Amino acid sequence: MKSNPQQLHKFLSLSEFHKMFGLPKPEHPLVSFIRLGDMTLPAEGLSENLVLDFYKIAYKDTIGSAKYGQHHYDFGEGGLVFTAPGQLFEKPKNNKSKGFLILLHPDFLLSYPLAKKMKQYGFFSYSTDEALQVSEKEKETLFSVFKIIEEELKSRTDDFSQDVVISQIELLLNYSSRYYKRQFITYKAVNDHLIEKFEKVLDFYFNNDEELHNGMPTVQKLADQLNVSASYLSDMLRSLTGLNTQQHIHQRFVDTAKEILSTTNLSVSEIAYHLGFDYPQSFIRLFKSKTNLTPVEFRQSFN
Repeated sequence: MKSNPQQLHKFLSLSEFHKMFGLPKPEHPLVSFIRLGDMTLPAEGLSENLVLDFYKIAYKDTIGSAKYGQHHYDFGEGGLVFTAPGQLFEKPKNNKSKGFLILLHPDFLLSYPLAKKMKQYGFFSYSTDEALQVSEKEKETLFSVFKIIEEELKSRTDDFSQDVVISQIELLLNYSSRYYKRQFITYKAVNDHLIEKFEKVLDFYFNNDEELHNGMPTVQKLADQLNVSASYLSDMLRSLTGLNTQQHIHQRFVDTAKEILSTTNLSVSEIAYHLGFDYPQSFIRLFKSKTNLTPVEFRQSFN
C-alpha cells in the first residue's frame, strides 16, 4: 500500500527503523550507529513525515531543503542535525547523502546524568535554520568521536561498553554546543537583524494597550512571530546580550512600569492591571525581583 503524505510514520524501535531502511538488525536494541550510504529508501510504505521515539544525531555532507516541525531549513553544504523523541521531520528524499547517523533511545541513558542533561542541549528543539555547519578542523574532531562510537558498538560488549558509548555521545554533544556558540558569533550580522526584529515585536506589544491588557507575551508567541524556535531565540539572545527571551520580556515590563511610575499618578494596582497582570501582587513581586524595590519605593526614590 502506498504511503499517505498526510499521515505520520512513527518508529517505536530502532529495529523497526533498521528494517524499513534495509539495514541489518542493530547491534544494540537501544543505540545504533549507521552510515548513511548503507541506507536504502523504501519504494513504498513510508509516509512523508516521520516521528521517532528516540534521539537522532546525524551528520550529512549534503542536506538540501528539509522540513523539520512546521518549518524548513536549507543547507547545501551539509552539517549536523538533531531531533528529539516525538519531533516531526521529513523523510529522506534520496540515497545520495553521505555521513553518519546515531539513533539513541532515552532508556539507554537511564541512571546516567546525561539523561537529565539532554534537555539542556537546545539544538534538539530548533525548528528553522538550525543545522550545525562545521569547519574542516571541527569535522575531523567530530568524525573521530563518531568513529569511536561505531567501533565500540561493533566490538564485543562488556561491563564498560555502555559507559564508553555514553561518554562519547556526551563528548559529541559538548563539542556541538561549542560549535553552535561559534556559529552564533559567525552569524552575528544575521542575528543582529533578528534582534532588531525582536525589539520591534516588543515595541509593538508595549506600545499597544490592547496587547498589554492581554497579559505578558510568552516566549513561544514571540518566537512564532519571528519564525524561529523558542530555544533558538533564547540561545541567540543569551549569546549576544547575556539575557534570554524571558529575561528580555521581564526587563521590558519593568522599564515600562518605571516610566509609568515616574510620569503618572496611577496607583500600583492600576499600573498592574494596565500591564495585563490579574493580581497586583504578581506585578509587585516581579518588579521587586528586578529592581530590589517595590513600585512604591521606586516612585518615592525617583521623586
